[in-house]
Amino acid sequence: MKLRKVTAASATVFALALTATACGGDNSTGGDSGSDGGKTITVGIKFDQPGLGQKTPQGYAGFDVDVATYVAKKLGYNADQIEWKEAKSADRETMLQRGDVDFIAATYSITPERQEKVDFAGPYLLAHQDVLVRADDNKIKTPKDLNNAKLCSVTGSTSAQNVKDKLAPKAQLQPYPTYSACLPGLQNGAVDALTTDDSILAGYAAQSQFKGKFKLGGFKLTNENYGIGVKKGSDLKDKINKALETMVADGAWQKAVDKNLGPADYKNEPAPKIGEIKS
Repeated sequence: MKLRKVTAASATVFALALTATACGGDNSTGGDSGSDGGKTITVGIKFDQPGLGQKTPQGYAGFDVDVATYVAKKLGYNADQIEWKEAKSADRETMLQRGDVDFIAATYSITPERQEKVDFAGPYLLAHQDVLVRADDNKIKTPKDLNNAKLCSVTGSTSAQNVKDKLAPKAQLQPYPTYSACLPGLQNGAVDALTTDDSILAGYAAQSQFKGKFKLGGFKLTNENYGIGVKKGSDLKDKINKALETMVADGAWQKAVDKNLGPADYKNEPAPKIGEIKS
């Protein structure tokens, strides 16, 4: 009888051990384990791009933030379980390779060079290089009209130089430290146009202090396929792709576009099909 009691107790301990092991099992996202709010997921975004990824006194906002939050939810994480990290353009591949973040949604264009270092889910947005001009400016209607125009050139960006090299060789590049610094110059006439991805331009123009003051040229100078970066070989890629498909299907994707970029009269492309990269 005593032997049976010991055996039953041992079985109980063994069962509890198995249960604990199951509850604290492998976490495929790399976040802290735990089933009742203890786990987290780390996501890289831009902190300084209005309309896309911006750190504000109220928290984090923008289209990329909304996409990342939706994806995280489908992966099993509530908004308060997301740890946001700034993913500057030059740091993105390194952050993924080191495991600093689980995924990155930060106007991250899919390119062959980047695909050698990291994997991409998506694309989830097709953007284009474009120009932003004053709302009352009717002189710049085509890329060629940028000849002799003062074009804002941001340190570290190749967009303005590409326009000068390929489309408007007489464009006068005006150096500014950031896109944010270009906007007052564009507003007061110090520069005639600002160029980068149309989604980024729309985000800046959608800010309350600039509503109605600027317009997009609609030139579609390049195709920029925004993807969600993950570590090479990560099983998150397929899971994120499924989440993105659901986001498009249930209408949440278009709502996020309209909310964040619509105020700038942004004419977005239809949601791209997963794996369809337009060159």
